[in-house]
Amino acid sequence: MSPLSDRPKGGDAPIIAYSLHGSRYLNITNRCSLRCRFCPKFNRQWQVQGYDLRMVRDPDVREIVNDIGDPTLYHEVVFCGLGESTQRLYTLLSVASWVRTQGGRVRLNTDGLANLVYSQDITPQLEGQVDALSISLNAQDAATYDYHCRPSLPHSYHAMLDFIGRARRYVPEITLTAIDGLDGVNIVACERIAENLGVGFRRRVLDQVG
Repeated sequence: MSPLSDRPKGGDAPIIAYSLHGSRYLNITNRCSLRCRFCPKFNRQWQVQGYDLRMVRDPDVREIVNDIGDPTLYHEVVFCGLGESTQRLYTLLSVASWVRTQGGRVRLNTDGLANLVYSQDITPQLEGQVDALSISLNAQDAATYDYHCRPSLPHSYHAMLDFIGRARRYVPEITLTAIDGLDGVNIVACERIAENLGVGFRRRVLDQVG
């Protein structure tokens, strides 16, 4: 299977789905309420592992499903592009539901700010649709988080922590991540936060994307 969306950078079609590490990754929007200093797109870099993830428009459910192909060919289908997938929550949920009905596993990489964006608790809607969450903790405190992530919405750090606590009721596997190498980020303290919340932790490395 050679989906059109698997073209490397320079192809004519926008890259919606791309394959890495045995998984199928989905790039469904470039929108985000954060402007992270370490995000490639804010450094004029749209390529991840040779895939150009800049989008002219957001794809619809049909286009996304077509570009996934057979989800059982992959370890998991991962919502993770150069944008925040929950900014398109209902598209995300529709695609996730389809993937699971086809026998696939779904992981969502997220900033954990969907409840803040939608002014309501959306975590119950993830139940039965998302198998795993990878949530960008990014820092051990609000001040460090605000410096590196530059949120557009107030109280984003605390909203993200609240999201984690709520999501535990509905998603069986949750992992927090933080980037080792960012000025002022204490990886040990970040891991301790994950332990206190009863979820997993993964250390990421600065400038290693994808």
